[in-house]
Amino acid sequence: MKAFLLAAGLGSRLRPLTDTIPKCMVPIDGRPMLDIWLDSLDHAGVDEVLVNLHHLPDAVRRHLDGRDAPPAVRAFFEPELLGSAGTLAANRAWVASDEMFLACYADNLTDFDLRTLVQTHRERGLLATLTVFHSDRPSAGGVVEIDASGLVIGFAEKPVHPVSDLVNAGMYAFHPDVLDEIGDPPRDIGYDLLPRLVGRAVAIPVEGYLRDVGTLEGYERAQQEWLARARVRA
Repeated sequence: MKAFLLAAGLGSRLRPLTDTIPKCMVPIDGRPMLDIWLDSLDHAGVDEVLVNLHHLPDAVRRHLDGRDAPPAVRAFFEPELLGSAGTLAANRAWVASDEMFLACYADNLTDFDLRTLVQTHRERGLLATLTVFHSDRPSAGGVVEIDASGLVIGFAEKPVHPVSDLVNAGMYAFHPDVLDEIGDPPRDIGYDLLPRLVGRAVAIPVEGYLRDVGTLEGYERAQQEWLARARVRA
């Protein structure tokens, strides 16, 4: 199984930290977030990961060159940012013959077991499986409406008047046919792809910890919470 780890963002909301460190390399409890994600994907049965790069790409390449743990990783450099959906479209041939593939945003920190996502996608057999969580600021994310079976019946990215507090958590399982739904020019998964999947996707709740580490405030909270979580489990 293959997975996209979407990590090419500039990390502008994390400055000045990201003036010298790529967003996916910021440390959590002494480990780059990139390694936390790669371990999670390996645990879920992913054999090969594509990490897209843009800002400070050589720092990520050097780190990957020194990593000897699975899964295998290929770096995909984007001289100009393609957008999350654009990255999928540009690498269509890489996953075209596969049963399914995963896509995850690297600036989220979570201990969610991705095997749940994989299992649900296989059991439900729809075009896509999304992860969702209850947010206290739903208008800041992609608001998902579901029916009693978990079928996605509505989606709106950053709506002014959200219909619920159920928000996209940024971890997906896709059938390769989903790439036929990406418009031209390809842009963003939330704005441009997910609205096209209403009625053909299912959503599952994230069990466990989840934090957006895309801002300095979120990063500081994540460091404290992740360490506290580790102590509880020890």
